[in-house]
Amino acid sequence: MLAAENGLKSDPRLQGISEAIRVVPHFPKQGIMFQDITTLLLDHKAFKDTVDIFVDRYRDMNISVVAGVEARGFMFGPAIALAIGAKFVPLRKPRKLPGEVISEAYELEYGTDCLEIHVGAVQPGERAIVIDDLVATGGTLSAAISLLERVGAEVIECACVIGVPDAKGQCRLNGKPLYILVEPRQTDNCC
Repeated sequence: MLAAENGLKSDPRLQGISEAIRVVPHFPKQGIMFQDITTLLLDHKAFKDTVDIFVDRYRDMNISVVAGVEARGFMFGPAIALAIGAKFVPLRKPRKLPGEVISEAYELEYGTDCLEIHVGAVQPGERAIVIDDLVATGGTLSAAISLLERVGAEVIECACVIGVPDAKGQCRLNGKPLYILVEPRQTDNCC
């Protein structure tokens, strides 16, 4: 669900967030309109508004785990976790976490990948959200949900700053709600 469809339709923060995301044509390959959130991070107001909207949504949902998907979920997740009184749990690519881990492989458009979590990072019954910067096919979020459920978490929702409108990953999220702030822009008006 888009934030604009959930009571924030006239919220000017959403336009500011959208405009703060730079569009880089043909990166990393021809035909891709890359949504670069680094420019959002450089804009104090847009970055704060992004975190604030997520915090407002999750503050009263008794969330105990904010799981961030490597690497861009790490940019939003810790701030959200601190603000709502939850712990931040990184979901990392293979061989990035020391110690014992649990892994979840998943399919990408052009191959496979894997996410890992530390054993003991999440306790059975904890309520979790998954945060990432962008959802297209939903493959990464689906793997994150599976990984968290394997360790006993109750995944309440997935949250992304940007959601590709045609895919939005809904069908791959095992019925879990998806909360998206903005849709991707096709051109960068500022450059």
